[in-house]
Amino acid sequence: MSIDRPVPVPRTAVPLGITDPVQSARAELKAALAAIEVKANAPRRASEAVERKVQEVRRKAQQNPGAAAAVVAGVASLVGLAVWGIVRAYAR
Repeated sequence: MSIDRPVPVPRTAVPLGITDPVQSARAELKAALAAIEVKANAPRRASEAVERKVQEVRRKAQQNPGAAAAVVAGVASLVGLAVWGIVRAYAR
């Protein structure tokens, strides 16, 4: 079975089959600029990393809801303890 559809090319790759040197140079420059944009865009990379982590945590929480509830209770108690400590220090 052969696929008649063109294979998608990532933004950071140079398409094969370009014979014109000017078009080839433009494609290489476009790919290099796209790679720089992907690498230098820290807020976007951070956002994507957070999204991946959120999906991972949700998947783990669905697999083991008891452990997820225990983690939430632990974090809530730590936050409460921190707030209590700050208020107590401020009141003195």
